[in-house]
Amino acid sequence: MGVSTSSPEKGPERNGPEGNGPERDGIAVVTVDFPPVNALPVKGWFALADAVRAAGRDPEIRCVVLMAEGRGFNAGVDIKEIQKDGHSALIDVNHACAEAFAAVYDCAVPVVAAVHGYCLGGGIGLVGNADAIVASEDATFGLPELDRGALGAATHLARLVPQHLMRALYYTSRTATAAELHAHGSVWRVVQRAELRTAALDLAREIAAKDGQLLRLAKAAINGIDPVDVRRSYRFEQGFTFEANLSGVADRVRDRFGRDGG
Repeated sequence: MGVSTSSPEKGPERNGPEGNGPERDGIAVVTVDFPPVNALPVKGWFALADAVRAAGRDPEIRCVVLMAEGRGFNAGVDIKEIQKDGHSALIDVNHACAEAFAAVYDCAVPVVAAVHGYCLGGGIGLVGNADAIVASEDATFGLPELDRGALGAATHLARLVPQHLMRALYYTSRTATAAELHAHGSVWRVVQRAELRTAALDLAREIAAKDGQLLRLAKAAINGIDPVDVRRSYRFEQGFTFEANLSGVADRVRDRFGRDGG
């Protein structure tokens, strides 16, 4: 259980730039595994951030694949942790989520998200900040925040779907399928679940075949021309999360959510 980093199975051998034999694939796979539903606790979000940043700092890595074990990619934050520890836990988890989302966005090399099952709440923050998304046919994406006494990650959902669809999904807490996101151009490929890892690694290898130094420059350049500062806009959203909690409305909604067995 936790966050682990590994190298993928080797693809076809490639000769290094000097023609002196096979080189590493240049890919790091960061895998999240927090049973039963990958709802991450505070320490989990920080561990994820550390793993992604460490992979990006490795000069031999040219692409990171972010994936998960279990029933779904990510179910957001551990609501029970917030209910147990109150405002201190809320502050901690908000900082932890911001750190994890920023780690994906700021990773020095491209990040490919491999998504299966549900991708909810904080999961949207991760994939919305990724450079590319490969998803299985059963993948669904959404922000059930209003049903759980929370706000946030509209910043990242807006990177996946058009503005009005983002608003409708946010207000209704509905989800969108991988096929729908593929139609909007935010999901690169939709594959059968058994093929997800292979498809994500195929894309990662195609990216990692490029010059590593140039890839890092390209990542910095593309981030630099983003029309929205994702860090600032997400922190702005989080201010309203604090207001919802201080006013008591968040607890009221969360308590109802818990009674409903969600």
